[in-house]
This record gives sequence, C-alpha cells and structure tokens, in this order.
Amino acid sequence: MTQKNALNFFESLKTETTKKSEIKVYNEFIEILKKLEKRAFTTDQIHSIEMVLDSLNLKSNPVNRKKFFKNALSKFENYLKDEFSLTSKGYYTTLYGGLGLVFGLLFGVAILSNLERSLGISLGLIGGMVIGSIMGRSKDAQAKEFGNML
Repeated sequence: MTQKNALNFFESLKTETTKKSEIKVYNEFIEILKKLEKRAFTTDQIHSIEMVLDSLNLKSNPVNRKKFFKNALSKFENYLKDEFSLTSKGYYTTLYGGLGLVFGLLFGVAILSNLERSLGISLGLIGGMVIGSIMGRSKDAQAKEFGNML
C-alpha cells in the first residue's frame, strides 16, 4: 500500500465514521502520512515504509476499529522511530515525565522519608515529574532541531 493510498484510505474512513475517538486515530495517521510525504526519502526507504503499511493489514475489516487502528498506529510509529529515528511531538516529554515519576517516587521514599511519609512521597513525585518533563522537553527540542520530529 503506497503512502497516497493509505492517506486516501484514512480520509475515507474518517468520513465514514461519526465516533470522535476513531476520528482522532485516523487524524493521527493522516498527519504522520502527510509529514512523511514532505520528507526526502530514498526509493528503498519509501519501499520499506510501504512494506510496513502492507504488513499492518489496514484494509481488513476489524470488529473493533479503534483498537485495531490504534495498535497499527503504535506499530507504525515504533517502526518510524526504530528505522528512521523519527518521533512524534511530545514523545520524549511523556517518556521522561514517566521516568521522572518513578525516580521521584524512589527519591521521596528513600531520601524524603524523614518528613511525614506521604509528604515525602508527594514532593518526590512532583519533583521527579517536573525534572523529567523539563529533560523531555529539551530532548524534544533537540529532535526538532535535527529534523527527527514528525
């Protein structure tokens, strides 16, 4: 399935449905495909992307469309990240924010436990999330600067 065919396919799916959750997934696919069209890829890379689009089996008629296409979108985004180092907007912010929560919790339990336990945990979580989000935003800015953001 070519990128143009996939784009047309998702545009038609978008017009067929009235569910906002499905439309959101289709819009994400459409946005990624449009941004990929603007990039300069070699013919081998384009062929590789088209092979992945074929392997996602998008033309099938699943019972739960939203779940099926959300999983397909996730697989496609992972492929683009692994193969071309292309990430979606806010990818690192969410990743580092989550890691910040984990390390903030550990910090709150281990270091700030001399405060009231719930206060130490709360401060650790907040601090970890803030620091993780800041680090993620800087990493997102780097990715955008290098042209690796979709």
